[in-house]
Amino acid sequence: MFSIRQACPEDLSRILPVYDRARAFMAANGNPDQWGDRHPDEGILSRDIQNKTLFLCESDGEIAAVFMFFIGEEPNYADIADGDWPDRRPYGTIHRIASSGRFPGAASFCVGWCFERCRRAGASLRGDTHEKNIPMQRVFEKNGFLRCGLIRVEDGTERIAFQKNG
Repeated sequence: MFSIRQACPEDLSRILPVYDRARAFMAANGNPDQWGDRHPDEGILSRDIQNKTLFLCESDGEIAAVFMFFIGEEPNYADIADGDWPDRRPYGTIHRIASSGRFPGAASFCVGWCFERCRRAGASLRGDTHEKNIPMQRVFEKNGFLRCGLIRVEDGTERIAFQKNG
């Protein structure tokens, strides 16, 4: 049902509305602050495409979800409060997952896809989300992630940190 591929510059015009919809959904469901009304912006997404870290989850050619994924050090994860990472082994990171809202299970499929790549590389998978982003917390928990503590992102706000070991 779902397939995942790397995003390319020509996809940007189809990706932006997915993030618009995700921001509106978050705001309507009690989480207006995590992405505000502009994050991630076109510049961030273009950089992710250029870095080959932005991926599309598609179903019959339609975008089901978009996310950023890489294996390597995430600077925001260097310091963690109110807990700790379970280990210091290599890890992958999933960020900025946004669903089109039309394909149930797309977010879990994306998380599973990332985890499989990490597992093959001998790495764990980490992610984080805003305290008010209950749907994403549920995705992490449903997919076997452990709540590890709190990290801070670039703007200084806290996020709940999660990790899944393979």
